[in-house]
Amino acid sequence: MRLQDDMNGPSHDQDQEEMGLTLYQSKLPLLGIGLAILLASASFFSGLQLGSGMSMQASVSSLFYGEKNTPPEDVDLTEFWQVWHSLDKKFVSSHADALPTDEQRIEGAIRGLVSSYSDPYTVFFPPEESSAFQEDISGNFSGVGMEVGMRESIITVIAPLPDSPAEKAGIRSGDQVIRIDDTSTEGMTVDEAVKLIRGEKGTTVNLTVVRKDSSEVVAISVVRDTIVVPTIDTEVHGDTFVIKLYSFNALAEAEMQQALRTYVGSGTHKIVLDLRGNPGGYLQSAVEIASYFLPAGQVVVRESYGESYKEDVYRSSGKTLGSYAPQKMVVLVDGGSASASEILAGALQEHGVATLIGEQTFGKGSVQELIDIGTKSSLKVTIARWLTPDGVSISDKGLSPDTTVTRTPEQYLAGEDPQMDAALKFLQ
Repeated sequence: MRLQDDMNGPSHDQDQEEMGLTLYQSKLPLLGIGLAILLASASFFSGLQLGSGMSMQASVSSLFYGEKNTPPEDVDLTEFWQVWHSLDKKFVSSHADALPTDEQRIEGAIRGLVSSYSDPYTVFFPPEESSAFQEDISGNFSGVGMEVGMRESIITVIAPLPDSPAEKAGIRSGDQVIRIDDTSTEGMTVDEAVKLIRGEKGTTVNLTVVRKDSSEVVAISVVRDTIVVPTIDTEVHGDTFVIKLYSFNALAEAEMQQALRTYVGSGTHKIVLDLRGNPGGYLQSAVEIASYFLPAGQVVVRESYGESYKEDVYRSSGKTLGSYAPQKMVVLVDGGSASASEILAGALQEHGVATLIGEQTFGKGSVQELIDIGTKSSLKVTIARWLTPDGVSISDKGLSPDTTVTRTPEQYLAGEDPQMDAALKFLQ
């Protein structure tokens, strides 16, 4: 199942009809990074029914292959059951208060299967984590308010959300998280880290981080709170209209539509699209937003499923701004720009519509699909990698800006923004 979003646009006046500002139902693959902003999770598989006329072997087979599917003929589970029964008969606990339940053992087997693919973005979600993940992408959260990903096998902060507890506590993009409370993150997956960082409103998590490009180790305490993620902010600088897009969530296209209406009414003729710290979200949101700036039919992104399958090509639907198209456009990016941000920025850059200013982007070039498992659990699985219109993969290395401008932590804290200054100067 790919997540879907129904959004119906309001009526349009003549100017808005020229802009082609319409919305419609679409399938929405996910492209986000790990979110450390979920509610605390409870026990796994609370609704799993065992021992009701179905053997343990049949139950496990059902979970692995689905009730309507059969195990592949070439899969031999003999060793699995040997281990299962040996543990049943011989294991004596030396430290645990209780032995794992059958449900917990099945969870461990599923997680082991998923982890064998060595993909930080392919994740199994038990019921409450599944519900919380889908709440995440809707744009309302409880937690610390930051995105984390894996960089060089280290849990790394992609970006704190604006005005979030994480940002207010001093968390910065590029911070390497080496401890969560008393637990080292060495060897930890993104989702294991997220599970430790998230929690209920009012509780505290203690993070030990190493600052980007330095050996400084900093201990930071963050009090979790309710997070409402802003989708878009706009402002006017002279004859330049600035759009800050925080996330490609379910609201992104509708709010971009409104932002562009404001742009038309402002009388400005140049646009700065600020994607710094934007970790991604829905693929289709990126495609539809690109359609406001690219003629119909131009390639926005290519989705490659491997050599055995034909690639999908997503093209602009041509909802261009017509005579209101910006005379010049800059897209601001940094190491917190990932996934759907890179799709949009890469398309506008390669088609010559916009100039990229800032720093190298994160480099997440994969697409995930959310699949229902049973009645309440889900599997987020990498189904493809995406390529820019010219067929370039950005995995790991990211997009290179046309003009590199850095912003130091000291400048950030002082409210100085040399990247925005460079964009406004370029547009003059």
